[in-house]
Amino acid sequence: MKTFAYTIKDEVGIHARPAGLLAKKAKGFESTIMLEKGGKSVNLTKLMAVMGLGVKCGDTVNVTVEGADEDAAYEEMQTFFAENL
Repeated sequence: MKTFAYTIKDEVGIHARPAGLLAKKAKGFESTIMLEKGGKSVNLTKLMAVMGLGVKCGDTVNVTVEGADEDAAYEEMQTFFAENL
């Protein structure tokens, strides 16, 4: 299991477009990828659950990756967050 924390820099937080891209990216991995904010954790492949967290600019989220391809998923998720959020 691998985990990283990321502080959202996008002015509007995780809204529909990036949430959709995140879910699509997460579905490409066998590993389970979870997004946690404020004690609530959701599966990153569930678009509405991700949007339901209400992640705003300045919020810090934790991403946990666990599974067969966790190394690749971990690297890709860190890159995605840095480039898009």
